[in-house]
Amino acid sequence: MRALRGSGSLGLLAALLLGLGAMAEAASTDFFRGKTIRIIVGYAAGGGFDAYSRTLGRHLGRHVAGNPTVVVENMPGAGGLITANHIYRVAKPDGLTFGHFGGGLLEGQVLGQRGIEFDARKFEYLGAPLRAYPVCAFTRASGISTFEQWMAAKTPPKLGGVSTSSSSPDHAIKILKLALGLPAQLVSGYKGTADIRLAAEAGELAGSCWPWSSIRATWRKALEAGEVTIVLQTGPTSHPELANVPLAMKLARTDEGRKMIQVGIHDASVAFYLWALPPATPKDRVEILRKALQDTLKDPAFLAEAEKAKLDIDPVTAAEIEKVVANLFSLDPGLVAKLKELLL
Repeated sequence: MRALRGSGSLGLLAALLLGLGAMAEAASTDFFRGKTIRIIVGYAAGGGFDAYSRTLGRHLGRHVAGNPTVVVENMPGAGGLITANHIYRVAKPDGLTFGHFGGGLLEGQVLGQRGIEFDARKFEYLGAPLRAYPVCAFTRASGISTFEQWMAAKTPPKLGGVSTSSSSPDHAIKILKLALGLPAQLVSGYKGTADIRLAAEAGELAGSCWPWSSIRATWRKALEAGEVTIVLQTGPTSHPELANVPLAMKLARTDEGRKMIQVGIHDASVAFYLWALPPATPKDRVEILRKALQDTLKDPAFLAEAEKAKLDIDPVTAAEIEKVVANLFSLDPGLVAKLKELLL
């Protein structure tokens, strides 16, 4: 009799837990129904981040339980730092607001960058649309169309950056100057890559360095017309479309330079286009949005639009970004000190 009563109790407990799980799932679904999700992009309209978020925003709602509306807003400034701080400190942690900003800001915290008001270990990461393949592009007017011409430039070419703080263009240019001995004058303070493109087309800049996917999508006509040329890749491997463009890692002059390229450019490229929720967002909503993001990035309709817009898609999971963050906080103090001296 005791055994029967015990079995019955276990069965009742299992049924109760199952029911609670179903209720929680239904509650999550009901939460998003009729709501609006805001994606806040940390850079100006017209750039690569903006293109990815707006394309995502047109499809994400179909993959979120409850089919909410999705809108995209731009909050440019300080190389995405304004958005990162806003998501961490201001945005309500309810799953209805998440930010799209560069992974270089996470490195900035480790290096002690001024103005950072977040702890990278506490964001709820959703993932990223791709692993970036950073490249350096020059306009025809600059007179530079090969790496050799860049290296031999008597006057350091002016290259655009998005801020004086942590960001991919700025960091990549500084690291390349040291690791490869390249001549370059960093002109920072632009709100995003769209502004850098305009400045380059106006002759104010010779070019800059940022992901190939963004350049290919937003500077496509200039590339096709031969007005812009890719002269260097800074990623860990060659992009299939850029097989004849040299890799920075193979040109680095010292072991220290190679380590800086690995940490400051390669690792950052994994989390370059990250999407993140505020800390303390309910875990069930985080998981719903993580799954929705990955499902959207595999959605045939989304992929068709991305292909038309020349947006590369190579999904990065939240777990991969969390691993990058953990590695950043376990770097050798000596390397951190050298990177801080170079980049900040």
